[in-house]
Amino acid sequence: MSSLSQLHQSAPDVPMVVASHHSRSERRVAPAWSLAQLKTRLEPITGVPATCQRLTLRIGSQAPMALEATDDEAAQLSAFPLQPYAEIYVHDTRPAAARTDFSDVSAVDKYVMPADEYEHRSDSVLAWKKAQKLGRFDPNAGSLEEQKVKALEREVHERGIQLHLRCQLLPASSDARRGAIAFIGPVPDIPGTAGAPWIGIALDEPTGKNDGSVKGTRYFDCKPNCGVFVRPERVEVGDFAPLDDGLDEDLEEI
Repeated sequence: MSSLSQLHQSAPDVPMVVASHHSRSERRVAPAWSLAQLKTRLEPITGVPATCQRLTLRIGSQAPMALEATDDEAAQLSAFPLQPYAEIYVHDTRPAAARTDFSDVSAVDKYVMPADEYEHRSDSVLAWKKAQKLGRFDPNAGSLEEQKVKALEREVHERGIQLHLRCQLLPASSDARRGAIAFIGPVPDIPGTAGAPWIGIALDEPTGKNDGSVKGTRYFDCKPNCGVFVRPERVEVGDFAPLDDGLDEDLEEI
């Protein structure tokens, strides 16, 4: 054996980053391995069959270079410029339809504990809530409907929602309509939790659904199609200038 071959055989392992579409991890790579051996070791790590791998090596900010040879069995990794923590990326050459999506858990069998079994467990969150008399187990909490009303009333207070203040509808990223708060209170003709507050807004532009009235009952005055009723969590108050253009309607409003 030549001295060069002995050097390659005795070269220490190189810590490298192995990445693919579904994985990324640090691995130690032996320069004495052949390219075929490397691909065989990468298969259980990335899930890409050795025969379907196309490898590239990226060192720092340099452009990736191909890890390939005419004979994978004969080509040793020592022939390539392996450097600590350089990245070996495993490209999957199979058609997209033939690849397994390891990030899709929809097809994975899941265990769902029966409700009656969960009810009788002593080491569950439910058991702890019962012991601490929290939520619906609080004898002073009132009915579930009452709790919903109180939660929405707190939302009005915490958001600083008051009559005549300027506001915009949330989420602002998809609904940037603005206006002024014209009504705060229950609207019996709108389905939902009885007695819970709705926020009536007189919009700057005719992108609403009413004129401040619902089924013949008037709650505030505004121009046609400039009125809208939303829950408190949809409202952000602030010094918002009027908008020039209206945006699309939101399905959550009435």
